[in-house]
Amino acid sequence: MQFKHPEILYALFALLIPIIIHLFQLRKFKKQTFTNVAFLKKVTSQTRKSSQLKKWLILCTRMLLLAALIIAFAQPYTSKTNSFGTKKQTIIYLDNSFSMQAKGEHGELFKRAIQDLIENIDETENITLFTNNTTYGNTTIEAIKNELLQLKYASNQLSYDAVLLKCKNLMRNTSGALNELILISDFQIKQSIFNPNLDSLININTIQLKPVSTNNLQIDSLYISNQTATNIELSARIINQGNAIKNVPISLFSEGNLITKTTISIEDNALANFTLNRDQKIVGEIVIDDTNLQFDNTLFFNINKPTKANVLSISETNDDFLKRIYQEGEFHFNSTSLSELNYSSLENQNLIILNEIENIPNSLITGLRSFTNNGGNVLIIPSTESFIQTYNDLLLPFNIQINSINKSEKKVTNINYSHPLYNDVFNKRVSNFQYPKVSSFYQINSNKATSPLQFEDGSTFLAKSNKVYVFASALNSDNSNFKNSPLIVPTLYNIGKQSLKTSNLYYTIGEENSFDIPVTLQQDDILTLSLNEENIIPQQQYFNNKVSIITTETPQIAGTYNVNNKKDFIENVSYNYNRDESKLQYQDLSSINNINLSDSVSKLLDTLKSDSKINELWKWFVIFALVFLAIEMLILKYFK
Repeated sequence: MQFKHPEILYALFALLIPIIIHLFQLRKFKKQTFTNVAFLKKVTSQTRKSSQLKKWLILCTRMLLLAALIIAFAQPYTSKTNSFGTKKQTIIYLDNSFSMQAKGEHGELFKRAIQDLIENIDETENITLFTNNTTYGNTTIEAIKNELLQLKYASNQLSYDAVLLKCKNLMRNTSGALNELILISDFQIKQSIFNPNLDSLININTIQLKPVSTNNLQIDSLYISNQTATNIELSARIINQGNAIKNVPISLFSEGNLITKTTISIEDNALANFTLNRDQKIVGEIVIDDTNLQFDNTLFFNINKPTKANVLSISETNDDFLKRIYQEGEFHFNSTSLSELNYSSLENQNLIILNEIENIPNSLITGLRSFTNNGGNVLIIPSTESFIQTYNDLLLPFNIQINSINKSEKKVTNINYSHPLYNDVFNKRVSNFQYPKVSSFYQINSNKATSPLQFEDGSTFLAKSNKVYVFASALNSDNSNFKNSPLIVPTLYNIGKQSLKTSNLYYTIGEENSFDIPVTLQQDDILTLSLNEENIIPQQQYFNNKVSIITTETPQIAGTYNVNNKKDFIENVSYNYNRDESKLQYQDLSSINNINLSDSVSKLLDTLKSDSKINELWKWFVIFALVFLAIEMLILKYFK
């Protein structure tokens, strides 16, 4: 039992006064003699004994009466916690990530959690509630009830460390307060685990909501598996969590119209293949039917009309091998000699190749620097008779230096398979092909360049720094057999393709995505992404003949967007939600110390109410005082 006003209990010492008065009677009795003394002695003895007992009873009842009144004024109470008089703040994290779409016993986990919060939190209680993308600070459940009922799922789920950090930030203005932290989530297994380490003024309460079934069917990815002169073959990878399923229907739509449909049988994963006309513009979506999670049942993609990169070869030797790689179907390829070069055409290119030029003039160095500053790419193939100083003047801003020629044979054996130049080129590491070799080479020094290809001793054969690629040797047949190697096509082809980074089939929301739009803008013009009523201005950088767009957290809604210049449509770009949350695997929280674990919002809130409930006892002590008063009156009236 505790007291709101314990200082009043000092008044209990006043109860010693009547005890002292009773023990030291100040009143003196006089002796009076009567006849028949024996009879009077007997009566006197009986009267004194009964009088003493009556006085003790009255003293006890009055002392108990006063004690009960004093304790009542001290306002006693009982509680399971010692938090009376301490300021309390309740902070609630409500996970609205896509994994909370899973079905529990009473419907979707997220929607059920909202309903339980509305039903079980006192409408006048001050709370702070936040989700992965929304914060409601110092409010009441009544004030935000309508907004909670309209909350949508978020694609950008906070990590557990970020959730705890945000809680700490929300608590900064409540020093000395008792913070009640309630985390409502399914606690899905992610890269980081939930393992809180907070101070003693924070009570951590976790509500782990789990679905009744962890089965799920998802569209994981889509890619072009084969191309011909007339057709494109798409392959969609489907992943199944659960029992094997037969005859799963998979539909492909374009602009809302059903294009084709197929069925697959799946155990763990399977491919669904679709064949489309190469010249057909597709604003597509692939759809499966699954009753558990909904966000991964659709994958948006698009196939725009192919955009050709402009490639210019400035050659002092035969460049037929370049013409065979940069064919007209996918590139606009032009070739010129240095003496016939039209400098005004440089700004219209995406890739410029210096093919074995002996001496790079200053005018060309200036033009190429301006070209790279405006987003252009340069590929340098040196000559065996190159004037090294002019090359180094060009490469100085890119922290690359070429040293004198070394006329010894060396093999190219090392491929950097993780380099962006070779993304999706190799299915596996190649170790049994005939390595290309060179008869002479230049030593390339750079502390910032990457090396997609290296010699057998680890030195650089092909260097990349920012927008510039540099080979270490001439590629003519007299000096190297690299032109006959299987490496030359993917290497030069991807350098050309990446010089104009056209949009992919689709991008993933939340990741850093970049692509180029081949368009010439007027001053102050900007490109926008639009989907229905939503219009977004993405991060963008304008160059001479293209606009580079970078997106990360935006857009937040999956779909195929229009890329517009004011009201003029340019092309489409598609975005999909990250599929990480499709894996319905959950962390075991029972082994974590210093947290209160529950599986229901209503259960936890009822427990917190019970723990914080104060039972006031002062009314009982008032009743006791009245009872003692009644006992005293009965003693005075009936005790003879």
